[in-house]
Amino acid sequence: MRNPLGQALLALIFVFAPLSLLSFGGGGAILAEMEHQAVGVHGWTGAREFADLFAISRVAPGPGTMLSAMIGWKAAGWPGALAAALALYLPSSLATYLAGRAWRRWRGSAWHRAVEGGLAPIAAGLILAGGLAVLRAAPGGWPIWAASAAAGASLLYWPRLHPVPVMLAGGALFTLTLLW
Repeated sequence: MRNPLGQALLALIFVFAPLSLLSFGGGGAILAEMEHQAVGVHGWTGAREFADLFAISRVAPGPGTMLSAMIGWKAAGWPGALAAALALYLPSSLATYLAGRAWRRWRGSAWHRAVEGGLAPIAAGLILAGGLAVLRAAPGGWPIWAASAAAGASLLYWPRLHPVPVMLAGGALFTLTLLW
């Protein structure tokens, strides 16, 4: 006899546990693959619904990676939310603990410097891919891209600028482009 709930829970675990170990730079680093798996591979959400869940996860209290729990909830209800959240947080927490112990031991070595220097561009690339995945999934077309480009350029030009004015200006730009 088939157990659809059990299959959905296993699928969630097999998607989010490996992603947990790839989240260098935070949850944004795995956003593109989350979107690919949830929308393209498993069909747990549609592209528009993924963008909506992403937005909700960003304004809700707690870590932004709670998006995984929301996807799990869509796929398999409350058991899915719990399975997805645990699969995303437990492996990386254990790996971080173990890596932290080794990191202190090897501090100052050539290996330590090489890993530290190599992870920064990898994290930046993964985060950029996640941002592009959200932009592709978001409705609105070119105004979304224009607002995002303006916000990104502002933060690059004025790195000490608080993000709230940038978000407000981006929202105003997006609203103006929609009116045209």
